[in-house]
Amino acid sequence: MIYAFDGREPCISKKSYVSEQAIVLGNVKIEDECYVGPGAILRADYGRIEIGVGTAVEEGVLIHVYPEDTCRIGTRVTFGHGAIVHASHIGDLAVIGMGAVVSIGTTIGERTIVAEGSVVRMKQVIQPGVVAAGNPARVVRKLTPKDEKTWGAGKQHYVDLVRKYLELGIHRIG
Repeated sequence: MIYAFDGREPCISKKSYVSEQAIVLGNVKIEDECYVGPGAILRADYGRIEIGVGTAVEEGVLIHVYPEDTCRIGTRVTFGHGAIVHASHIGDLAVIGMGAVVSIGTTIGERTIVAEGSVVRMKQVIQPGVVAAGNPARVVRKLTPKDEKTWGAGKQHYVDLVRKYLELGIHRIG
């Protein structure tokens, strides 16, 4: 469901897929080839959320923004199921694992993986090209070519899925 609030209205590319069971509220900009799954909530009632091309916001993800702040999400970012995100910036090709919490004012570098269930503390900065894990999250290793290959395939899966959803449509039965 798409909602305007207080003069703030979502701007969603016609080349993106947003589930009817997702909530997109306020000043949200979604670029081309993005996937927003059922149960996702993108809430920009008093800030702004910008989502770059080819980003996947999986089921149950919550993205919210601090008052008068902007959450800038790069291109081809993956948000795993149930992640909670309140970040200021998430770089291109980053992965936020299932159930991870990325707190207020954080910065996640490009090509960085935040492991499942990790907690990135308020205003914490995670550098580019690493894997961060734990509570609180800390860098555990550098990103490997195998990581990039695996996640690249996953990211392409969602871009292809968006194209197929838009081409074929989703049809309720029963």
